[in-house]
Amino acid sequence: MRRLPVRDGVIVLSGLSSAAMLAWAYLLYMSWGMAHMEAGAAMAIMPRMTGWHAIDLLLVMAMWATMMAAMMLPSIVPMVLCFAFVSRNRFAQRAPYLPTSVFVLGYLAVWAAFSLFATLAQWGLLEARLVTPMMVSATPWLAGTLLVIAGLFQLTPLKHACLGKCASPLGFILTEWRDGALGAWIMGCRHGAYCVGCCWLLMALLFVFGVMNVLWIAALSIWIMFEKMRPQARWLPWAEAVLLVGWGVVVATTG
Repeated sequence: MRRLPVRDGVIVLSGLSSAAMLAWAYLLYMSWGMAHMEAGAAMAIMPRMTGWHAIDLLLVMAMWATMMAAMMLPSIVPMVLCFAFVSRNRFAQRAPYLPTSVFVLGYLAVWAAFSLFATLAQWGLLEARLVTPMMVSATPWLAGTLLVIAGLFQLTPLKHACLGKCASPLGFILTEWRDGALGAWIMGCRHGAYCVGCCWLLMALLFVFGVMNVLWIAALSIWIMFEKMRPQARWLPWAEAVLLVGWGVVVATTG
């Protein structure tokens, strides 16, 4: 098959790159604000440390949604390029940007829904004093438990099935294709659902070392991209499980 025209590829990649860079800029700004509390307290986008109100919940949800976009957009580049290619060739479209944009928006909408869940979880953990106002686990057993559960999840059929869908762009497109803008939205949502199913427990690990720990966020982003690059490596889930479970036991018993 012909490759996606260079102009289309540049436009698609530029859009994804710009969105990802804006998301990372937001995260870096938030991280700087938390590290410099005197300045951060005056930031309009910074939620209060404790005693959240509705506006604080909205700010935290925006933080999570932006963080999910920053982490996941780089990993879906092959899928989006594949979608744009098939969209162009299926309908001989000169500019498949609209359905491709709708696909990405549907994908991000699912992660926004996950962000609502993560926000409520963070609120509950904060009120229970299980995470600190700095968004870090307050107890070794919580951090250890999350690491162990995330490690065991790597070996489950659900993880394997969802990762298979995320790591096979052409396979997903051929089995899930739907026509039109609504079809693109549904496909984006379905792909987002598979990604959430694959990665949600890895995202929960943000509570271990800090929701706004930029280095930890970057490490998880690279981890997720590596998983999608090596979905057939049988050793990988076992290596991940051993690493996370062992790490969790050490944290829980020596923290």
